[in-house]
Amino acid sequence: MEIFLQQLVNGVVLGSIYALVALGYTLVYGIMGLINFAHGDVVMLGAMVTLAVVHLLSGSGLPGPMVAAIGVLAAIPACMMTGFLIERIAYRPLRSAPRLAPLITAIGVSMLLQNLAMMVWGREYLSFPQLLPAATYPIGGASISFIQIIIIVSSSLMMAGLSYLVKKTRLGNAMRATSQNPEVSALLGVNVNSIISVTFIIGSALAAVAGMMVSAYYGIAHYDMGFILGLKAFTAAVLGGIGNIEGAMVGGLLLGVIESMGAGYLGTLTGGAMGSNYQDVFAFFVLIVVLIFRPSGLLGERIGERP
Repeated sequence: MEIFLQQLVNGVVLGSIYALVALGYTLVYGIMGLINFAHGDVVMLGAMVTLAVVHLLSGSGLPGPMVAAIGVLAAIPACMMTGFLIERIAYRPLRSAPRLAPLITAIGVSMLLQNLAMMVWGREYLSFPQLLPAATYPIGGASISFIQIIIIVSSSLMMAGLSYLVKKTRLGNAMRATSQNPEVSALLGVNVNSIISVTFIIGSALAAVAGMMVSAYYGIAHYDMGFILGLKAFTAAVLGGIGNIEGAMVGGLLLGVIESMGAGYLGTLTGGAMGSNYQDVFAFFVLIVVLIFRPSGLLGERIGERP
């Protein structure tokens, strides 16, 4: 029972990060019908910018939590600008092109961001300093660390805020209208170009926070850290129903729990020899199963192709 509770805690933490990244995928897909495979590299950029600011302030004498907050506050506008430029330069000219063209462009943008990060920060793994208290708290037979609590609480607040934004505000109404029919929305006075840009900006802001979370949680950052993380978040979006905000949240949490449970119990059965090595297998196995048996996802709707 203790193993189950501990892996459940770990899975919720991991799933909270997946959910934040998956929201970026599902927002863009819901508006444009585009899989932005460069989104994982925006997460990487958020981690790298945060780390650069943290190292810059390392000798300032400021408290660790304040340094972390300043770092992520610097990463958010950097990622927002990156997301805006990606949409404006790479995707907007291809809106009327065949669907394969923006998909290939997304892969190209991903490679471009990775290589730029490698040129700026190098090929080596960079250590993320311990900025938050290392205290742990017991929960039943399990334990939860301070940084895990911060990740869960922060992710929950941001997901709730995004849900409110999309469902209860004028901007959210414009986003949902653009998602349903961009041409009619434009006739009704909605600036479709601005709404699409704002969607990329919001997703990139969430990616910046997720990048800081994952690098602080694991204690490392790397120029290609966004690749596998992005694929897992995409899997979470597909699991929940890509294009569905609640689906991305549910899919992220489920995927995190499935991955943590699978790796934890496999590691227990093999004496720790195989659990972490095969952790990624569970995520992509889930993707295969969902695509075979329910391509629309758990909360997705089966709808016709949008013209």
